[in-house]
Amino acid sequence: MTVRSERITRDDIEAKFRELTGEVAEEVESTRSQVVTVGLAVGVGLVAVVFLIGRRNGRRKSAIVEVRRI
Repeated sequence: MTVRSERITRDDIEAKFRELTGEVAEEVESTRSQVVTVGLAVGVGLVAVVFLIGRRNGRRKSAIVEVRRI
């Protein structure tokens, strides 16, 4: 560690804080697009599975109706 004889000013702390938050903001932005893509894919897959299950149950439980003309 080096010993600084200068005083740490508010501007020094602010500059370092902005530097750190800038790095975090870049990470968040790059990760956000991946999370949105995965979320959309999971949502579409879930809707497809629910649709197919409902379609199958509808076929099994549907009644057969005959219409006869008199």
